[in-house]
Amino acid sequence: MILETLRNIRIEDYNYPLPTELIAQFPLEVRDKSKLLLLKENVISENTFENIASLLPADSLLISNETRVVHARLLFRKPSGSQIEIFCLEPVKPTNDIQRAFQQQQSCTWKCLVGNARRWKSGPLELKSEIDGNQVTLVASLTERDETAFNILFEWTPSQFTFAQILEHFGKIPLPPYISREASDNDNTRYQTVFAQNDGSVAAPTAGLHFTSEVLSSLAQKNIKTNSVTLHVGAGTFKPVSSESIGDHHMHFEQVIVPVRLLKEILSYKQKHITLVGTTTVRTLESVYWQGVKWLHNKPEIPLLHIEQWDPYSDHSGKPVSTEDSLKCVIDTLERFGLAELHGETSLMIAPGYTYHIPDAIITNFHQPKSTLLLLVAAFVGSNWKTAYNYALSNNFRFLSYGDSCLFFKHDLK
Repeated sequence: MILETLRNIRIEDYNYPLPTELIAQFPLEVRDKSKLLLLKENVISENTFENIASLLPADSLLISNETRVVHARLLFRKPSGSQIEIFCLEPVKPTNDIQRAFQQQQSCTWKCLVGNARRWKSGPLELKSEIDGNQVTLVASLTERDETAFNILFEWTPSQFTFAQILEHFGKIPLPPYISREASDNDNTRYQTVFAQNDGSVAAPTAGLHFTSEVLSSLAQKNIKTNSVTLHVGAGTFKPVSSESIGDHHMHFEQVIVPVRLLKEILSYKQKHITLVGTTTVRTLESVYWQGVKWLHNKPEIPLLHIEQWDPYSDHSGKPVSTEDSLKCVIDTLERFGLAELHGETSLMIAPGYTYHIPDAIITNFHQPKSTLLLLVAAFVGSNWKTAYNYALSNNFRFLSYGDSCLFFKHDLK
């Protein structure tokens, strides 16, 4: 019954008018000077992000996403002069694991979007440049296509460079489609968070963009512990819900990495307070909870995380599983296999009617109308999302990736 009700949610109920002039086209000069909308116990107030530590409980835990945005846009030019843009989405061969795919040398195949594809019927495209004193040639060849994307074989010489190095040199940072300008050198640093470690995203986990070393110091002074997961953000994050109800929307899979030591830390802070930075961190850790529920019912032969979008709303036969029992199951399973990290993928959809298990508070940006990210926020704060967004619209907050931030507390905060 829960699943049927959720699938029938009308996406139009999560629409709002977003004036173009409120969509931030550039980052602020200083990251932590962004405005912060605080929603706590049904009361809205306004602050500045640099003061975030003063708004969170002492002796609590804050968890972010340490994925790093890759230079996923490659611009080629045919001999005829036509420009072809290749946007790398996800690896296909010789591995579909993002971490390993970036370490490939000599060649690899990726699923890509191709701009101006009608001008590229066949034949290789080439880019030439110098890396560390070496003349490098990158060749892209079409190998396969479906209705939405192309498989592109990339080959390069000399072969000692990794694909991560190739993209970093030849590619451009992939700004979101609602930022109507070309990427600049400044975006190479400003469209990365201070947490960024692991190559793999084609979009930034934008709630993390407000953090600075000064903010991290202020958190430490209040004994707020910081830790991280990895979710590699895919291009599907920008995909609006185009169907009338969300039941017909197809969520994209994204790869995740979660350390066992973090799961143990979450258990130790569960009776205190846990703040999650961004929707990607939320989806990652809520997915871990559901993986534990699945493993409690069926022990895995291979301990990989795999959560599909409707998994939480299926019949799990029996009483609800506590967060503690679920996470302990995941920890015990991974340790039985001698693993220090949980790897896998999730397409979890969080929408109103969902019961949260991990966060007591969420830091997030303002999201697009009719988006799954807005549904996730509405599931956390209920109808208060409208009040918060109306306040932001009326008070000239900046929206979307380079925009301002929110701190939402659970109403039943411990």
